[in-house]
This record gives sequence, C-alpha cells and structure tokens, in this order.
Amino acid sequence: MKTLKYYQPLIFLAITIVFIGGCKKDNTNTTTASLYTPTSANVTANASLAELQQGRTLYINNCNRCHSLYAPETYTPSQWKNILVTMAPRTSMSASDVQLVTKYLCKGNQ
Repeated sequence: MKTLKYYQPLIFLAITIVFIGGCKKDNTNTTTASLYTPTSANVTANASLAELQQGRTLYINNCNRCHSLYAPETYTPSQWKNILVTMAPRTSMSASDVQLVTKYLCKGNQ
C-alpha cells in the first residue's frame, strides 16, 4: 500500500496533463474575423437570417473554447453533421443550439 501512496500524485499529474492537452488550441485554423457573417443572401428554406446569425455566435463562443475554428466551407454539410455529433456532447449546448450551429456551418443547406 505504501507504493500506491507514492504513485497517486503521479497518476493525478498524468491525468491533469492529458486533460489540459485535450483542450489545447490549434492556431492554424480560421479566426473569427475570417468566418462568413450571414446576410439575407444566405437565407434558405431551412434557415432564417436570425438562425444563421445565432448559429455563428454559438459556434464562436462554444467551439473556440478548446480549438481554433474551421471555416464552414472546410467541410461538406454531411461532414459537419458527423463532426457535430462527436463534438456537441463536449459542450454545454442544448440540442436546439447545436441545430443552430449546424445551420450556420452548413450555410442553411442541411
């Protein structure tokens, strides 16, 4: 039991390093200034201007916490949907917020 006592701080340190490393920002991707800002030209039957604008804000405020942002044109709508299925649980966003981000990233073409 004595050896376990000595390993506990090392295990805690290793877990902490892994956790912090998982939220490391990668600055090689898009900045918020280069993301498209929705206009009335982007409105579709599936996405209003207000929804696209809300989606952009949610994308910037939630996804940018752990990594840099990708431009919507980086992936296809189906790829974005798969990415969001994986990433959404890591955020505190509601299902309706995730839907708004999806609308923004897919430019209303989901």
